[in-house]
Amino acid sequence: MGQTLRPTKFKDVDLEDTFFDSLKAQYAEFSDWFTRKANEPVYVVDDDAGGLRGFLYIKVETGEITDVQPALPAKRRLKVGTLKVNARGTKLGERIIKRIFDHAVLEDVDEIYVTVFDTHATLIKLFQRYGFEQKGIKTTPNGEELVLLRSLRTTVGDIVKDYPLMHTSGRSKWLLAIKPEYHTRLLPDSMLRTEDPDSEEDVPHTNSIHKVYIAGLVLTRMAKGDLVVFYRTTDKPGRAWFRSVATSVCVVEETCSRKHFANADAFVAFCKDHSVFTEEELRSRYADGKPLYVAKLTYNSAFARRPTRGTLMDDVGITEFPRWDLRSLTDGQFTRILNLGEVDESLIVN
Repeated sequence: MGQTLRPTKFKDVDLEDTFFDSLKAQYAEFSDWFTRKANEPVYVVDDDAGGLRGFLYIKVETGEITDVQPALPAKRRLKVGTLKVNARGTKLGERIIKRIFDHAVLEDVDEIYVTVFDTHATLIKLFQRYGFEQKGIKTTPNGEELVLLRSLRTTVGDIVKDYPLMHTSGRSKWLLAIKPEYHTRLLPDSMLRTEDPDSEEDVPHTNSIHKVYIAGLVLTRMAKGDLVVFYRTTDKPGRAWFRSVATSVCVVEETCSRKHFANADAFVAFCKDHSVFTEEELRSRYADGKPLYVAKLTYNSAFARRPTRGTLMDDVGITEFPRWDLRSLTDGQFTRILNLGEVDESLIVN
């Protein structure tokens, strides 16, 4: 069952799919509007039966928005024109929100906005989780819609509500190693070009903005708000200089150790939606009695270019020792890595 957001055009999407029935019922003009958009780009998520389980239409607007009350002044905005998702228990909703943010950053917009009927409580809650606030009402022949808006130029000091923006001032920075076999499963947008893009599965952690990393390392050295550069270790022994690479940057939401979990059920509940491990593997890991630490992070940006171990040593100045499993970075090293990774500067809040 796929969860990839597949780019296509309206004209190549089957308007008669039962997926659209609820939209047709809520918006009398939906079919006419859909037909007029024939050549415009759209994202769809296919289900395993040949139909749809997700649909996302977004576009950039620059003028004043006068069909809502109060009117919104002219700014560069990304409008979420249509969004529907049958998440079926996965984090597909989060994955779509992430794609919206990815486009917003790429298009360098000031704000993102969406109008939605108040009957869509789950969708509203999802937007609000990532910092969208109600800024007005849109009155239409179909009824009143709420206007939800998120600024990408201001922050509120909350890791999730500010996502994907990252506060860097006064925060500790870390390099955290991850093995190749876990990297692609946990961080699908950070796949190396040599990896198979079709290997991405429809499982909760893949669909997610949030990631849970489990290790024997003392992850509680890290604190909420710290910044983490993921370092994918080599897949070929003896080739780390070229094959080990920094791939992405995350923000720590929380860290905890074994003693934080009353029992295996509590550990599984905390980890299962956002880690690479199955419930059976998690229970086995909890039962093994070995040191156990967990970090929950937001996945803020994949690197456009991935600095190799050689570059991290020669250019960034990271020494060979101590080991690179959980390694403290200076502010200068962190900034240099993000520059080498071509992370969008708009994501950094000093």
